Amino acid sequence: MKTFCTLSAFALIGTCATPKYSARIQSIKDSIKLEDSTLIVNYANTITSEELSIHLYNFSSKDFEGRRVGEIGAKKAAEFLKNYYENEGIGSPFMTNNYYQNIPEDFLTNGIKASENVLAYIKGSEKPEEVIIISAHLDHLGVTDKGQINFGADDDGSGTVAIMEIAQAFNIAKKEGYNPKRSILFLHFTAEEIGRKGSEYYVLNPVFPLKNTVADLNIDMIGRVDAIHKNNKNYIYLIGSDRLSKELHYISDKVNNAFYNIDLDYRYNVEGEKNQYYTRSDHYNFALKDIPVIFYFNGEHNDYHKPTDTPDKIEYQLLEKRTKLIFATAWQIANQTKRLEIDSNNKLLN
Repeated sequence: MKTFCTLSAFALIGTCATPKYSARIQSIKDSIKLEDSTLIVNYANTITSEELSIHLYNFSSKDFEGRRVGEIGAKKAAEFLKNYYENEGIGSPFMTNNYYQNIPEDFLTNGIKASENVLAYIKGSEKPEEVIIISAHLDHLGVTDKGQINFGADDDGSGTVAIMEIAQAFNIAKKEGYNPKRSILFLHFTAEEIGRKGSEYYVLNPVFPLKNTVADLNIDMIGRVDAIHKNNKNYIYLIGSDRLSKELHYISDKVNNAFYNIDLDYRYNVEGEKNQYYTRSDHYNFALKDIPVIFYFNGEHNDYHKPTDTPDKIEYQLLEKRTKLIFATAWQIANQTKRLEIDSNNKLLN
């Protein structure tokens, strides 16, 4: 996750206690009907801690040399992802064997070499023009001046392998006749650690029109536990879920209550929160374009941005549960009857 801070352009709308507003919120809640509950559970159960562990030990190994943007380790990491999607039979949005969105050197900073986002895609069966993005960043900090590898197992190996498993689950469902109604774009960004440049490049050069992008579910560090929750590991921070779409917020909440009962912690979603996490990962570039987002995050820990962020410290059962929640949320957004709406267009609010 990127460490610099900028001021959020969005204000969190406070709770309004008026009966009229409360009734509108209740109307949104009542309008959300969970889709295919049995199927959600069945395909979520294809996501396993064992496979997440295998992927993460590979992705955060010394072979990838800390995955610094533009360097050979990051190139190897991108190739690793491309090969995974090819082997799984999950296609490219370019309808070729090219899974890369190339980012030229002159778009990056400080002489960093050209890099690439990695994209995989499952086309929707009924509303293919509407696209849900599930994102994480593949890059990390490379090698220190002392020759130590920054393995980046949690940051953001955990998000990367979560997407791999989510993509596989959707693809298994597709093969068994349950293709998502809307399209899913699995998007691995480069250059997050140098200022979210991979996601910035994507929103300036979108593969699919931004007006057709329904939401971005962004995953950046979901494999560990922070000090606040050392006595309650069953949590995840959600940031941004209600900033643009109350419907997205209540979909997320309803899916969680129905299937996983994770403690959804919103303390970092408060306007003016000192860490400014809302602005610090790739979802923010979508939010700036009025695209609803959720940022999934476990909080910082003692190994954050250090060579000691290694795969042996990941809590794989917890990573599995959190990944299943994101899959189930994406399934609901992809398969519900009507498109997810931003608040300004939601007739139930206006």
